[in-house]
Amino acid sequence: MLNNSVRELRARYRLTQQDLADRIGVTRQTIGLIEKGDYAPSITLALKMAHAFHVPVEEIFRLEEERGSC
Repeated sequence: MLNNSVRELRARYRLTQQDLADRIGVTRQTIGLIEKGDYAPSITLALKMAHAFHVPVEEIFRLEEERGSC
């Protein structure tokens, strides 16, 4: 499962979903889906987000093991 801190970073930078979407070239709906964990961004999109927030991509996205998986 891919967890993220997009909502927290947006709050830190005082950005709306639309502000972030405009900066990285996607729709506001895409940002909402990413924040809810309903959409896993491509590597390119993840890197654009990292650039927009001036942080490493690992600070935004974390891969969590699902319980019961090996």
